[in-house]
Amino acid sequence: MHIGLLIKDFAIGKKFNKDGLPSKSGAEFHGENHAKQLIKLGNQVTIFAKKRYYFTKARETIDGIDLVRLHAPFRWFELMYRIITTHRSIDAFYIIGLPKFSVWAVLIAKLLNKPVTLALTAKMEIFDRNDNWRNKIFATCDHFIATSNEIGHGYAERGGIPKEKISVLPHGLDTNRYPMPTENEKREKRCNFGIKADAPVVVFCARITEDKGIDVLTSAWPIVHQRCPEAVLLIVGGGKEYLLQKMRQMSTENDNSALIIGEVDFPQDYYQMGDIYLFPSRHEALPTSLIEAMSSGLTPLTCRIGGCEDVVKDNETGFMLPVDDYQAFAEKMVHLIEHPDERKKMGIQAHKLVKQYCDYDNIIGKLEDIICDGRQYK
Repeated sequence: MHIGLLIKDFAIGKKFNKDGLPSKSGAEFHGENHAKQLIKLGNQVTIFAKKRYYFTKARETIDGIDLVRLHAPFRWFELMYRIITTHRSIDAFYIIGLPKFSVWAVLIAKLLNKPVTLALTAKMEIFDRNDNWRNKIFATCDHFIATSNEIGHGYAERGGIPKEKISVLPHGLDTNRYPMPTENEKREKRCNFGIKADAPVVVFCARITEDKGIDVLTSAWPIVHQRCPEAVLLIVGGGKEYLLQKMRQMSTENDNSALIIGEVDFPQDYYQMGDIYLFPSRHEALPTSLIEAMSSGLTPLTCRIGGCEDVVKDNETGFMLPVDDYQAFAEKMVHLIEHPDERKKMGIQAHKLVKQYCDYDNIIGKLEDIICDGRQYK
């Protein structure tokens, strides 16, 4: 099958935006990974995205993916022209998010009798079909994928999408890249990083923005440090400089017990040094960093939001806590630090759940079925 994958941005060429935030979004990572996995199954994949910068090529091949960047201000026209000329061999369309130009692919696909699947990866993307003409067209897609049960309910309740057209399917993860370390491996990585081998290690790995609950982190950690001074906090991720500075100050005031790592390309080593994953985010669909950490055997502490509720089973694979309740996060961190056997048991269960529910080996075949055959999954 030749699959046309439409996404707002792809390989835009700059690692950070002007505000210091990483430029590559979760949706872009999902699009890239899904394309590679679908190619492994024998499909041909063309990605259509915006051409934002002069220095990026209008068309190139990246890791076997045929990439077409569409020019402003007539992206819609270029897309339609390519679908009926240079890319008329496309058999099915897969849209991630709601890029405005993709609505024209839906229209022409209807004329050509080719299936269209729409996947939403964030709660904010849930649309009301009656809000505008684009939403009305998006609502006519043949199949709909939700990466969390919350988004699945939103499709039905706000979008008016028939439930038989909706599949709840996580975006997936290569769990082989995020294995559970042995105790010896964990100790070795800590020693190489200058952390005591037997120190309890808490990991936070996400963009450093307000909605990730940075204020919860900076309020909870002093409580934890006071009661468990041997514990270490690893803060991994790039973001807003004033928040990074706030965390540096918090660490200084608490005996430098928090290490501010910054943005990294490969967070696996930091997960493998950890015992507990701290994730007080306020808004999420199915956060990639959460399932990476769980796959690595960390016990997660997160809020009762979005896709977090799909993978964190309270008191079984981690703990679900109220949004903004820094005292609750502090108490659970202390509890897990003081009860290592319970922590390890939860980490093992977290790893097993992610391996079963999110691994690409279990996901991509289902995604291919939905895109190409319209088969539904719950």
